[in-house]
Amino acid sequence: MTYEYQLRMLPHQTASESTIKDYISREKGIDVRTITHVRVLKRSIDARQRTIYVNLKVRVYVNEEPCDDEYERTEYKDVSTSKPVIVVGAGPGGLFAALRLIELGLRPIIVERGKDVRERKKDIAFITKSHKVDPESNYCFGEGGAGAYSDGKLYTRSKKRGNIRKILNVFCQHGASTAILADAHPHIGTDKLPRVIENMRNTIINCGGEVHFQTKMTGFLYGRNCVEGITAVDMKSGRDIEFRGPVILATGHSARDVYEYLYGERIEIEAKSLAVGVRLEHPAELIDQIQYHSKTGRGRWLPAAEYSFVTQVDGRGVYSFCMCPGGFVIPAATGPSQIVVNGMSPSNRGSKWSNSGMVVEVHPEDTGNPDDALCMMRFQEELERSCWQQGNMRQTAPAQRMVDFTRSRLSYDLPKSSYAPGLISSPLHFWLPPFVGKRLQTAFGVFGKTSHGFLTNEAVLIAAETRTSSPVRILRDNSSLQHIRLHGLFPCGEGAGYAGGIVSAGVDGERCADAAFEYVSSQH
Repeated sequence: MTYEYQLRMLPHQTASESTIKDYISREKGIDVRTITHVRVLKRSIDARQRTIYVNLKVRVYVNEEPCDDEYERTEYKDVSTSKPVIVVGAGPGGLFAALRLIELGLRPIIVERGKDVRERKKDIAFITKSHKVDPESNYCFGEGGAGAYSDGKLYTRSKKRGNIRKILNVFCQHGASTAILADAHPHIGTDKLPRVIENMRNTIINCGGEVHFQTKMTGFLYGRNCVEGITAVDMKSGRDIEFRGPVILATGHSARDVYEYLYGERIEIEAKSLAVGVRLEHPAELIDQIQYHSKTGRGRWLPAAEYSFVTQVDGRGVYSFCMCPGGFVIPAATGPSQIVVNGMSPSNRGSKWSNSGMVVEVHPEDTGNPDDALCMMRFQEELERSCWQQGNMRQTAPAQRMVDFTRSRLSYDLPKSSYAPGLISSPLHFWLPPFVGKRLQTAFGVFGKTSHGFLTNEAVLIAAETRTSSPVRILRDNSSLQHIRLHGLFPCGEGAGYAGGIVSAGVDGERCADAAFEYVSSQH
């Protein structure tokens, strides 16, 4: 027999399956010897009061074993002789589009400007050693996209866009822990996600799809009011290549050369609001103490603590973004003369620091040139260049202690930081755009009042967090997901302005694959 229960337990009682069994036995009057298995269906931490509880939804198996997998498997068929669809970009949008195409019986051909996830890791390590960024292989470009080496968080608020559960199941099928199906804020971890991505690529290839690394799209092949494929260049040989078929364009939020190309070709795009600011890094122990209301912090049984802040300042939202407990701040530039920072966490979230983006909403009208479709991208570029100049034209990031920033005074020294290329003291309050800096100063005062101890000079601001989302939206028809003017072109995911993270990009990738299938079917 099976039973499902909602449980509210102390953290140490959830330490293992045996401790959960013991709790269920006592609370529900079931002989513990008859409980053969406990499956956790949902897990969340309630830290609102001084006593911390873990809320569990469990399925209890009594005198029987589970007869099903913990996740739902997707069957992928052989598509080696099927009609092709070109997928530009091997981030989450592109990978999930490709896998869905295989489900539907079409052959995906992935064209990725960067390297595979293993080779890419070497180029990422080289950034810290040399302070130089490979513009084709970095934290944003390459197999897995920006999420592969910048955390792997799977939480999303985009519940209405598609089948989120399906995305998580596909990750599990390719090697992710089934804990992501239960956790309120699921997370794979930077150390484990690359292997999952490799497995997804192998599925695509084994089913007859193609993956071309270091192959950069240079333009579209046009028919009459339609896109019939792409032109590309093999970055290793310099050879020009053509790929023919409908195009799912999933190039990510940092492919500025793609935006420039679309703009030059008069393909309809528009400037999109985004959020910019800084990475705020605290000692992880301090965040644990604050969030868990205890001088001892997380203790033995709790994970590194998370937080979420949001307020309004002068008509703009100011909020925490991509919080990385027990994580690292990383250099996420995609080209020369840029400093961009992001955050990541390993699966155990075990570092000495916790960080998050602290960002302010910025709208096209804030740039002074709202009619320019690329005005937000230009704004990003200018801010990243300012950081580069403040950082002595290296990947050394400008930084300031948190209280010093709110009081508009220079920090004469800086705390230890996880940011490997190094920090340099800089008056962020002086050179950040005033409509960003002033709002951050006010918001930090608000956050410090609601969470005692959060506003502290033990925390450091590291500039600049600019790649929270795409600065451009590629206009598409809501019913067909095709570009509003060009049939056969499916702008996809975060880079097209229709997603904001791994899961929402994956969902949009699947939706674009469905739309491409309908398009191919209508042609014959």
